[in-house]
Amino acid sequence: MSGVLVVMEQGNRMSWEALAAGQQLATGLNVPLSAAAVGTSEGVEQKKLDHVYVVENPALKAYTPDGYTAALEQLIRAKQPEYVVFPHTYQVRDFAPKLATRFGQVLVSDAIDLRVEGGAVTVVRQLFQGKLNADVKFGGAAPYFLSVQAGAFRADALVAADAPVAAESFAVELDPAKIRTKPEEPFRESQRAVDLTAAEIIVSVGRGIKEKENIGMVEELAQALGAELAASRPICDNGWLPMERQVGSSGQTVSPKVYIAVGISGAIQHLVGMKGAKTIVAINKDPNAPIFEVADYGIVGDLFEVVPALTEAVKKAK
Repeated sequence: MSGVLVVMEQGNRMSWEALAAGQQLATGLNVPLSAAAVGTSEGVEQKKLDHVYVVENPALKAYTPDGYTAALEQLIRAKQPEYVVFPHTYQVRDFAPKLATRFGQVLVSDAIDLRVEGGAVTVVRQLFQGKLNADVKFGGAAPYFLSVQAGAFRADALVAADAPVAAESFAVELDPAKIRTKPEEPFRESQRAVDLTAAEIIVSVGRGIKEKENIGMVEELAQALGAELAASRPICDNGWLPMERQVGSSGQTVSPKVYIAVGISGAIQHLVGMKGAKTIVAINKDPNAPIFEVADYGIVGDLFEVVPALTEAVKKAK
């Protein structure tokens, strides 16, 4: 077995992050990279890889764990990749462990990093809500299955193809009688007023703001920067900002170009949601605050002095 296969999920941005992880893994191992999607190529032909497979069968029109497991099993047995990479989505969590079991393997889920050392792959994943990192190595015979955490790999780091790769149709045989689930309409979340995952700049406020009335000061900075306003959990729990603006393990996972943390100490539950940011700026009066351990730039000072000064500087610069 050789090569890396990334399984794309239709319409899910996390698939592109998984493909970025696949590119990193294939480059480190110096092996071919392939991508597979059910029913459509998802436009992946424009990215740097060797093969694109479109898995096709009328029974795959709607997602079912039985159908996807059987179809991808056929693809993997035919193409024999050594590593199979997924985005860590709800759908993947539903069928991928079942798929891995078909090959006598387990799914190493929610990876935040991949290392290739001497031809061996180490998967880094978090334990206890991010309090510990664990290095995991695969055992037994390939193929090996892993999923990557949202925001852990950057879709904007994807290398484009010099020329589009032709998509190859891969027809699978499925017995409708063995698909035990009757699919219904896909679950849709209620419409959010703001999608923080699409924001390029985020200004996030924490309990250091002290009172709800002071949030306006941070909001002014966000407006000056053309940024989205976000918050840590205590702010949303208090009802000072709506829950849809919460970043963290129980909120949204974001990966903006710039993340400014104002009065946020850096509890691990919050860091899990924003550590994928390209540049992190922290403003906190406590020089020992954990947020400074992940920050690219840190300002140790009173936010009530720093934020207005920063807002004024941004306005002058514009």
